[in-house]
Amino acid sequence: MKKKIFISSFLVGMAVMLLCCVMFVRTIYRNHERQVFAELEAEAEYVAHAVELSGSTYFDTLETQERITWVAADGTVLYDSAADADTMPNHLSREEIRQAVETGTGTSVRNSDTMLARTLYYARQAADGTVVRVSCRQDTVFALMLNMLGPMLWIILLALGLALLISYSLARSITGPINAIQLDDPVPEQTYPELRPLVERLRRQKRTIGQQMAQLRQRQQEFAAITDNMSEGFLLVDNKTNILSGNHSARRILGVEQELTNLRQQCDNPQINAVVETALTGARAEEVLVIDERSWEVIANPVVSSGQVVGAVVLVMDVTEREQREQLRREFSANVSHELQTPLTSISGFAELMQTGMVPPEKVQEFAGDIYRESRRLIVLVEDIIQLSRLDESIQIPEREPVDLYELADEILGNLQTVAAKQQVSLHLEGEHAVIRGVWQILNEMLYNLCDNAIKYNKPGGSVTVHIRRTADQVRLCVADTGIGIPYAHQSRVFERFYRVDKSHSKEIGGTGLGLSIVKHGAQYHDARLELTSQPDQGTTITIVFQGGV
Repeated sequence: MKKKIFISSFLVGMAVMLLCCVMFVRTIYRNHERQVFAELEAEAEYVAHAVELSGSTYFDTLETQERITWVAADGTVLYDSAADADTMPNHLSREEIRQAVETGTGTSVRNSDTMLARTLYYARQAADGTVVRVSCRQDTVFALMLNMLGPMLWIILLALGLALLISYSLARSITGPINAIQLDDPVPEQTYPELRPLVERLRRQKRTIGQQMAQLRQRQQEFAAITDNMSEGFLLVDNKTNILSGNHSARRILGVEQELTNLRQQCDNPQINAVVETALTGARAEEVLVIDERSWEVIANPVVSSGQVVGAVVLVMDVTEREQREQLRREFSANVSHELQTPLTSISGFAELMQTGMVPPEKVQEFAGDIYRESRRLIVLVEDIIQLSRLDESIQIPEREPVDLYELADEILGNLQTVAAKQQVSLHLEGEHAVIRGVWQILNEMLYNLCDNAIKYNKPGGSVTVHIRRTADQVRLCVADTGIGIPYAHQSRVFERFYRVDKSHSKEIGGTGLGLSIVKHGAQYHDARLELTSQPDQGTTITIVFQGGV
């Protein structure tokens, strides 16, 4: 703006100056011309009067700087002060002569061939009808300007400098108050009255923009707080897969260390790219893929604006637990079906034989006993499954209460004393009384399964020892046996449902394969930790570590 004002004022000043110079020169030149004609008129009157008195003898003694020509009424030149009158042509056609003959006086101006000078003529008719013409040479305006070129250049340079100075000062004085306007807090009273409505509008606009920016920052902070704290990956891409927005989880899941800019270029997973490309065609797409041994569900939805797909919203969720649960459900269903089928098949077979009369009377009692054992096995299996379901869903479980683990272990070992005697296994209880807050029914089931397994998988003459020890912030319950032990390759899976190290041996002793699973789920319910140490043919020790105590 300052530059425009400076240039405009400078050009206006120069134009005015040039116009003034032209008008000044023209005015001076016109005044000078009128003055010359006045002098020529006075001299022509004097000469005409002298001719009337003296006739041609007047020219014999005439001395003058102007050129004087005496012309007869018919145009014949009688006398000329600058040339031979006899050689001069008839002057009746000359403008000034013709006017003088007709009206008594006449004037004319004729330029020279060089355009640097011109001649001014004034003619006056004498009383005898002759015409006296007086003329003089005068420089033209162009010649005058050439003669004045040096002074005019100095005047122009001086005027140019003055115009520059005035224009610069004027531009600064005009733009100064405008530049001094504080856009952060404009004050209308500190600027030109003509600009006050604009400044007031700027103030209102600034307040509106400030409020909108505050709202945008708040929404951006809320959006960033939500997306950055999501464990799920979130991406917003345009129709060229450029990343418009995303969170740290997406970068971590995709394994991209630098900032995400373009999904197609930075993500080398073809499944993710395929899902995004499908969404960019306008269709919702989803895919479950495995990255670093974890299952991720990628969901992409198209973003539509004015009927056109302009991008896609991509959500990457960790569904490892869901997939694992689904796998466990399928395995559990298959295992339950298999485990239930075996006793049911036996019961059905025995019942069918008895129904058809193919069982001798003396064998009926034996068959009935087999049916009873298989049905008891079926009942135990169903009870274990129900118990696991309750632990999984945390339903129908009593509230926690103080439970003395030492007293509970003493009661369970007493109940198992007969079973242990049949297996030739001795039972021992060591340690101290330790009270925790828990569900007695679940703790009883856990400890019973541990002790029952320790007896079943022991050796004749072996022992089972339950040791309870209390520390400042923990209670440790250990069940150790001197049995067959668990091979190291199977130790990580013994707490899985229906998992058996030796299926033939488990079938002989009647295990369901759910005992340690119940122990695991019971420990999780009580926020306890399980520890397992075992050596084949040397025994197994399972420890439950409870946090805190009463």
